[in-house]
Amino acid sequence: MNLLCPICGENLNLQDRRYVCPKNHSFDIARQGYVNLLTVEQKHSRCPGDTRLQVLSRREFLDGGFYAPIAEMLIQTARELGISGTVLDVGCGEGYYCVKLSQALGLSLTGVDISKEAVRFAAGKYKGHQWLCATAAHIPVEDASADLITSLFALTMPEEFHRIVKPGGYLFQVLAAQDHLLGLKSIIYDQLNFKEKDTIPEVPGFERVTSIPIRFSFTVEGAQVQNLLSMTPHVFRIGKEGAQRLAQTQRLTDTASCMLNVYRRA
Repeated sequence: MNLLCPICGENLNLQDRRYVCPKNHSFDIARQGYVNLLTVEQKHSRCPGDTRLQVLSRREFLDGGFYAPIAEMLIQTARELGISGTVLDVGCGEGYYCVKLSQALGLSLTGVDISKEAVRFAAGKYKGHQWLCATAAHIPVEDASADLITSLFALTMPEEFHRIVKPGGYLFQVLAAQDHLLGLKSIIYDQLNFKEKDTIPEVPGFERVTSIPIRFSFTVEGAQVQNLLSMTPHVFRIGKEGAQRLAQTQRLTDTASCMLNVYRRA
């Protein structure tokens, strides 16, 4: 996938171990194999995105296979649609889902995440793919360059996705449902508050093809209980008493519940 300079928008050309644009803006390829195209102006904090602890926890949890049914449904759906070519995973994290999808269908993969820690781990573990540290609001790739965009438990940016996906190309969106991880929530919170949640939203510029519920149970033990918390937004919301209750939990059976929405560029 051809890259664009995040500063001036010109094409980036690979020269040795760096990308350079005609205006001489230069971006080195890190030792692990990723390139940081996140400018200072695009940051909202010193280290945006997932922390090192979150990335490590997510990698250990996902490598345990607990969320394998989600990856399997992505693969099955893409195969049924006959998707080929290039996949761009926006909010790729440490790369678990997109690499499985890429390998199963032989897709060329570019992964993007605002977390440098996440992209570093992805590039270090999964060689032979293109990994970028960048913001989803301004993805530094050429127009109409992806056959499939995936946004899995991540932000959906309709205008930017529409710019990047090819005419007739697809968007896979996975959103957590209202009853996602109720077991974990019932431990860490004193009271569960249920709010209306739209799991099948309209995405401007795209037409919805189908929506597939994904729901399954799993059991975690020992350190994986804490890993489950650390890879969710709840790690920032948990109180002292909830943390103590979870620390005393050695085994947890919970249910993952989410929606896979498939859209096609209108």
